[in-house]
Amino acid sequence: MSGRAWIAVASADHVRIGLAGGFMQVCHGKAAPLRRLSPGDRVAYYSPRDAMRDGTPVQAFTALGVVRAGPPYQVTMAPGFQPFRRDVSWMSADRVPIRPLLAQLSFGGPNWGYRLRLGLFEVPERDMDLIAQAMRAAA
Repeated sequence: MSGRAWIAVASADHVRIGLAGGFMQVCHGKAAPLRRLSPGDRVAYYSPRDAMRDGTPVQAFTALGVVRAGPPYQVTMAPGFQPFRRDVSWMSADRVPIRPLLAQLSFGGPNWGYRLRLGLFEVPERDMDLIAQAMRAAA
């Protein structure tokens, strides 16, 4: 598959909204991280919790998709909150816990959670292939 590979981080409830709407949103709606993505890039969402603040722990990959053509765009969700989004073609994929995969992922060392705090980061294609296989992803 061509393109680059990315891990995005969001609570599972936010991921579900993006899946239903065909988009992704990261880093509290900032545009700059989304500008790093290109059409054809693959993105896997990691969800640390079910809800943003006090949700139950999930610690799993919860979505996998391919970035569609078009730049980030802004939407109004509430007065004073106009986040940026990027359109994504989501695949049918299973939720997969991260812990069994950590030994094989490039960022899976003892401080694996540190990279996830970035909200969006690039990973080698090998990592994405492993995640997609574990998730049994299908277009």
